Amino acid sequence: MPLASRKMIVLRIANMENLLFLVIVQLNLVFGVAGLLWPEKFMSVYGILMFPWPATNRAIRTHGVVSVAGYLLVVVRLVLSPH
Repeated sequence: MPLASRKMIVLRIANMENLLFLVIVQLNLVFGVAGLLWPEKFMSVYGILMFPWPATNRAIRTHGVVSVAGYLLVVVRLVLSPH
């Protein structure tokens, strides 16, 4: 296999890993914002997501704030990273 083909395959795999990471970050953001806006409606969902801990309004709102902050950190890192 030529060296150029190997580099393209590695580059595509790296892009897919980034895509999977970004999808996970987006899902975290969606659940975080939903928890901030409608904590009582998502109490049962967060009861499953936060299994060992009880899903209280305070815990859901804290998760929402942390997930939005984490999303912003990832976006800033991606924007400022050299290409």
